[in-house]
Amino acid sequence: MVGSPLRSDSPASGGAEPSADDRPVADQPALAGLAPRRRKRSGQSLRPAGVDPVAHVVLDVQAVHLGVDFDYLIPERFSESAVPGSLVRVRFGTQRVNGVIWSRSRESHLPLSELKPITRVLAPRLLPADFRSDIEAIADAYGGTRSNILRLAVPPRSAAVDSRWGDSADRGRARPTEVDDTIRRQVQAQRLEMAGLYDRAEEIPTSLDSRRFAAFVMDSAPGVDQCETAVAWIVGEAIVRGVPAVVVLPTMRSVDRVAWILRGWGLTVFGAGSAPCLDDDGSDIVVMAGSMPPAHRYQAFRLAADGRARCVLGPRAAMYAPVSGRALFVVMDDCAYQQADGMMPYAQARGVMRLRAHSHDGVFVSVSRTRSVAGEWECGNASGVGATCPVEGPSSEIRPTRRAIARFEPAFRWLNRENLTAWGDPTVGARIPRTAARVLEKSAHQGPVLLSIPQDMAVPVLGCVSCHRRALCNRCMGPLAETAGGAPRCLWCGASASTGWACRHCGGRRMAPVRVGAAGTVRQISALFPDVPIAVSSPSSPDGLLPLIDDAPRVVVAVPGYEPRIRSATGGEGAYGAVAILDAWTSLYAQGIDARYDVLMNWMRVLSYAAGAAGGGRAMLIGETDPLLVRALESWDGSLLAAHEMDERAQTGLPPSVCAASVWGARPAVMGVLRRMGAWGGDIGELRLADGSTVPSVLGPVPMPPPRTLDARELEETRDRVKAVVRVPHRLRSELARRLREQSAWHMARREPGELRFAVDPKDFL
Repeated sequence: MVGSPLRSDSPASGGAEPSADDRPVADQPALAGLAPRRRKRSGQSLRPAGVDPVAHVVLDVQAVHLGVDFDYLIPERFSESAVPGSLVRVRFGTQRVNGVIWSRSRESHLPLSELKPITRVLAPRLLPADFRSDIEAIADAYGGTRSNILRLAVPPRSAAVDSRWGDSADRGRARPTEVDDTIRRQVQAQRLEMAGLYDRAEEIPTSLDSRRFAAFVMDSAPGVDQCETAVAWIVGEAIVRGVPAVVVLPTMRSVDRVAWILRGWGLTVFGAGSAPCLDDDGSDIVVMAGSMPPAHRYQAFRLAADGRARCVLGPRAAMYAPVSGRALFVVMDDCAYQQADGMMPYAQARGVMRLRAHSHDGVFVSVSRTRSVAGEWECGNASGVGATCPVEGPSSEIRPTRRAIARFEPAFRWLNRENLTAWGDPTVGARIPRTAARVLEKSAHQGPVLLSIPQDMAVPVLGCVSCHRRALCNRCMGPLAETAGGAPRCLWCGASASTGWACRHCGGRRMAPVRVGAAGTVRQISALFPDVPIAVSSPSSPDGLLPLIDDAPRVVVAVPGYEPRIRSATGGEGAYGAVAILDAWTSLYAQGIDARYDVLMNWMRVLSYAAGAAGGGRAMLIGETDPLLVRALESWDGSLLAAHEMDERAQTGLPPSVCAASVWGARPAVMGVLRRMGAWGGDIGELRLADGSTVPSVLGPVPMPPPRTLDARELEETRDRVKAVVRVPHRLRSELARRLREQSAWHMARREPGELRFAVDPKDFL
C-alpha cells in the first residue's frame, strides 16, 4: 500500500491516563509526495512591537458601511517600517487585501491577543500626513469614504519602483529650492507680459508670497494658447518661490501643451512628450495621468509624495496628487464635463482643488476662457459661505484688458437670418451662406481655415414650433422629452407638459422633436471649394483626431474638442486665417443645466484658434442662436452669460444658489432614503427661494434608463429605476453629505434590495 498507514502512539509511561496531546493520532493516508504541509509557527513574528503595537488601517474595501478603521497588530519585525502612511497587506476575513496605516496607538477596543497581525509592509511612508488629512476632508465633503478616495488617488503599486526606492540612499530628501537664473528670467518676462494682458494679475504672485488662503477666478484672453500660457505662468511663479503646485487640466492635449511651454522655459518634465525613465530621481514637473504605464504613474506619485517634484500636471486624476505644506492649486475649464469624476464619491475637480487649497493655507486659481456659473457666484454672492465646507466660497476675479481682447480676438460676424437679409445675401437659410463662403474661400487659398460642426444628437429633443428654441419645463426650467407613451415630461422634476405648456420665449404652445446630424458636411464643402484639400477630424472619421496639420492651404472640418493645431514653418504654434461655426441653431436644443455654458465654452475655444483681427483673422457664427451667447462671444466676456444663468437659477432654486445632490437607483431604495434623511416630509423637506417663497426641496423622482452595461439577469432588477435631486441651503451642505453617506451605509449594512447611489454637486441632473 502506498502512503502512510494509521499509527498509534504508546501511552505515557507509568500507566497514567494519557493526556490530550499523548492520545493516539490518526493520519489520513496520502500518496507519496502529496501529504499536506504542516505549518511552522514562529513566535517571533507574532511578538508585538514594543511601542504603539496597534495599527489603525484603512482597507481597500469600497463598501460604505465598512469605511472605518480596522485594528491590526504590528509585529516587532515591522515596528520601524509600519508607520502611518505606509501601504500594508493584511487579512480581512478569508481574503488578503491592501490597506494604509492611518495611525498607531498603544491600545485597541479588542485585546491584543485577538488582533490579526500585519502580514507585509509593501511601501513604507507612501502617503504624507497632509495628504491623509486631505483625503479625510474630501471624503467628508462628498459623502464618500477614505477607501473611495484612496482607490482613485493611489496608483497600482509597482514592485520595481519600490525596490529602487529602497535601494537609493538619497530618496525622500527635501524639495530642491534652487532655481536656475534662466527660469527666473523667463518667469519675470512672462510676468510683465501678463501684467499688460490682465487687470490685477499681480495679485496672484502677491498671494503666493503671503501665508494666507486666497482664491481667484481668472478669465483667459483670446488667442492661440493664451489659456495654457496663463496656467504655465502661474505655475512658474510658484516654482521660483519654492511653492509646490498641483494643476488639473481638462484633456491630455492641454497637459502636453502646458508641459511644452514650461519645458521651453528650462524646466524638466517627467512623463510628457517622451517616455519617462525609471532611473529618474526627480524632475521639476511630473505628469500624472491614467493613460501612462502603471510603473511610470506610480513613480510620478512617489516623486510627488517624497517632495522630489515642484509641480504635478495632469487631467482629472491629478486633483488627488500628494503634496505637503502650503501649495498652489490650479484648475483649467472648471465646469468642463471632464472635471466630474465618474466613480464614487463622484467628486468635482473644482471643489476638491479649492478644498485642498483652503486646508493647506494655499492659493486656488480657476482659469478658463468661459466663466462658469459657480465662478460668477463666488465673485459676487459667496460672502460668508465656505466656513463649514470650503469647496466653495468668495473669490477675486481677474479679467483680460480690453486692449488684450482687441489684440487677439478675430473680427467676428453673426450670420443669422436677420443680418444676412440686411446685407442683401441671396442665400439666406443656406448652411454656408454666400457671405461666409467668400471669406472662407479667400482665406483657404492663403492657409488653413476651420469649420466647426456639431456632433450628432443621440436622441431627439423637443423644441418650440414657433421660435425653434428648446422646450423647457414651466415648473423648474428643465428640458422636456417624450416618454414611452408619447406625452412630454420634464427630465428633472418629472412634471407633465402635455397640457398648459407655453414657450417661455415666444408664448408658443406647440412642440416638435428635433434631430440634427453632421452627415454630408464634407460633400457640401467639396462643392464649394473644389480646388482646396479637405481634412476631417472627428471620432467617426477614418483618421480620427488630427493633432497637428501643416500651415498650408486647406479646409479643416472638426467637431468640438477635435480641432487640430497648426504647425508653423518655424515649429511653433500657428493660427487659422478664418474660423466658421456651422449649425449654431443646434445650441437651442442642447440639454442639461450647463447646456448654454458648454456651448459657449466650445465656441470660445474654437475662436481662440483664429488669428487676431490685426493679423487678418476672421470668425463667423452661422445660424440662429441665443443672442446672449452672441454678445458674450463677440465681447469675449463669459460673465454675461454666467450672471444671467445665476439670476435664473436663483429664481428656481438651482445650483449654485443652493447646494444639490442627485440620488438614483431602485425606486423603493431612493424613496426610502429620501424619507429617512428628512428630504421627504422632514426637516429639510422645504427650500426657501430668493423671493422668500418656499418649494419642496426634492425634484422628482423621475424614471431613468437602466445602465448600459447590463446582462439579461440584471435587467429585471433595474427596470424601475429613478433619480431625484435634493436641494438645501449652502449652510447645510456638509449635513446633506453626512446624511447621504449614513443612509447609504444603512442600506448596504441591512442588505436592502436594489441599487442606491448618490452624488453631491453633480455636473448635471439628467
